[in-house]
Amino acid sequence: MIKSIKHIGIFTSGGDSPGMNAALYGATKAALANGMRISGIRRGYEGMIDGDFVSIEEKDLQRVVHKGGTILKTARSERFRKEEGRNAALKTLKKKEIDALIAIGGDGTFHGLLAFSELCTLPFIGIPGTIDNDLTGTDYTLGFDTAVNTAIENIDKIRDTAESHNRVFLIEVMGRDSGYIAIHCGLGTGADSILIPESSEDFNWLLEKIRHYHSEEALILVVSEGDELGTDMVASKIREVNPSVDLRISILGHVQRGGNPSAFDRMLGIRLGVASVKAVMEGQKNVMTGIANNSLTFTPFENVVKQHQVNTELQELLTLFYLK
Repeated sequence: MIKSIKHIGIFTSGGDSPGMNAALYGATKAALANGMRISGIRRGYEGMIDGDFVSIEEKDLQRVVHKGGTILKTARSERFRKEEGRNAALKTLKKKEIDALIAIGGDGTFHGLLAFSELCTLPFIGIPGTIDNDLTGTDYTLGFDTAVNTAIENIDKIRDTAESHNRVFLIEVMGRDSGYIAIHCGLGTGADSILIPESSEDFNWLLEKIRHYHSEEALILVVSEGDELGTDMVASKIREVNPSVDLRISILGHVQRGGNPSAFDRMLGIRLGVASVKAVMEGQKNVMTGIANNSLTFTPFENVVKQHQVNTELQELLTLFYLK
């Protein structure tokens, strides 16, 4: 163990994701078990600048492992983007006698730490907390599994009313520039079409299906929010190609970011939380913890980039089910 590490600061940053509280619990348990103090920083980088630090207790976190969101709150900080803001944050960390930082967030959070490392020599460890599952260095990001299950639950319910009326439902799911949520919940619900940002062929295939659509059946069409055309344009083209279609649009939105984390995300959060403290103890810095092939990984921040392509296997599934 690095003897100089006595006090760890931990915070959540960017968009919230189910499982963040579980990660806080894992990190807190590991830190206290190894004789280190751990303090929570509220509101991400904003709280770091303002000195919004709170004590966090193992028992308190144990009681919120099952809850979505983050008890430390989260925010995006424009002030931290500027060197003046980062200098203010550094001053606060020195005043609070912080020896290491653990950040739970996405690529923006980690790029913020990289910029901060030019001023601050403390070890920084990241935990991938985003429902989009769009970061290299880990098979799954924290909250992805819960978001997919939430989307599936809602799409299943929409199918009931779609089949009752023989309607076509265009359902937008989250994911930003990544199609992982759309593919997982689309295939998992037996959707009739899936549109993702990574494919340009999927829309032409959908239009052919709509041209030959008859009102005796219901259709479930899943579109990722980052699709190149956008949900409104897709809907407009559907109506243009086949004006007789009884089309409804459902945008699931932020319901996918909330709710109790799944069993998978709870365990993932705990594992990554403990691993982040382990990384600190081993003297690592500027790395993101992750899980690959069910084993812990540590990826340098500069190698953690947003994926703009779903993996080959999922691309092949998309082709098999929707482009043949």
